[in-house]
Amino acid sequence: MTKRMELLSPAGDPTKLRIALAFGADAVYGGVSHFSLRTRSSKEFSPQTFGEAIAYAHTLDKKVYVTANGFPFNSQIKLFENHLAQMRDLSPDAFIVSSVGATRLAKKIAPDIPIHLSTQANVLNTLDAEAYFDLGVKRIIAAREASLKDLEAIKAALPTLEIETFVHGSMCFAYSGRCLISSLQTGRAANRGSCANDCRLPYKIFVENPETKTLLRVEESEEGSYIFNAKDLNMIAHLKTIAESGAVDSVKIEGRTKSGYYVACATKAYRTALDDIENGRFEPPRYLSELATAKNRGFTDGFLIKRPFEKNADQNLATSQSDGTRQVTAIVGEDGETFRALGSIATREEMEVLAPPQSKIALADNERGQIYKRGDQLFLRLRQIVTTSGKSLNEIHSGNPNAVLLPTPLPPYSFARKSAV
Repeated sequence: MTKRMELLSPAGDPTKLRIALAFGADAVYGGVSHFSLRTRSSKEFSPQTFGEAIAYAHTLDKKVYVTANGFPFNSQIKLFENHLAQMRDLSPDAFIVSSVGATRLAKKIAPDIPIHLSTQANVLNTLDAEAYFDLGVKRIIAAREASLKDLEAIKAALPTLEIETFVHGSMCFAYSGRCLISSLQTGRAANRGSCANDCRLPYKIFVENPETKTLLRVEESEEGSYIFNAKDLNMIAHLKTIAESGAVDSVKIEGRTKSGYYVACATKAYRTALDDIENGRFEPPRYLSELATAKNRGFTDGFLIKRPFEKNADQNLATSQSDGTRQVTAIVGEDGETFRALGSIATREEMEVLAPPQSKIALADNERGQIYKRGDQLFLRLRQIVTTSGKSLNEIHSGNPNAVLLPTPLPPYSFARKSAV
């Protein structure tokens, strides 16, 4: 029997959290402070706004997992303890931690809050899984190097231990994020939440004559410069196999620092795929086409199905530039009646609409514009660009803070987009 798996999406800020939930996530993960392993995104939440976000998710019967997966120094243990206590009082659905000591501390401070073990702990065998399970861990977020057979073995040995695995998003060049390149080159510690993404840079290679100390540059083809640059993970074509294994309880999308559109696009694609599996149909080309609309570095299916040494197409050696097939032009506001420009929009220009799944949308044709369907795709075309202040424009561009009136309401956090070609 195919297993129903939780869909877990990134929540980099309050708006992205709402986008993820609107587009079909069962749960989201995010955090506050430098213990969150994404210091840039964690600064988008204060304890107050994070508490409000948790409360909002709970009104929808959705879950929020707190990322407290940094590695504190001795001098920060008390600070870490205070942080866990502060997060405990917000009533999250789990703590995500990365080590034995953090697990014990979290159990002491918040005995009623489940513990999820971060992928930073590198669990990929029953030996480590059992050790953490005995410490009280409810769920392991498996190392990205683990195979599906590894996860099946862990589930067979520990049936009540939940297993979560990444299925989409950026891949770290290092072993489950255990990287020191950023620390070496910029002083920014990857395992303390401030990775500088040095692996995405182009590198030049030199050889040295030991006698003369002469440095000679090694000539290489242009596509060989990005020697550390991994492609992005995309496991959607294997989602049915993962579900049928019965080993995985939650599938996770990476990307707390990525755009709201990325969160919407990836969440909707995986939500649709999971629902289709449950309903007896599965159409990977359709989901893959949708995922390609968001910026990416090319896709790889990682190591869950095949071992690393069996693959040779997991790196993008040509460029670290992220590109997608669509350019995002607008996001609909929380009121559903207006949008804010994220790109250039001109009157009479056709734009696709990406709306949350199962949305009921009324079509329209009036003086402001049209909302219409062609096949299964929804489109928006404006006859007038009228702001809420009454100003009429022929075009509008990203950065313009004025909200623009829609021809008819659309679901909050829907996006408009056009071809990037």
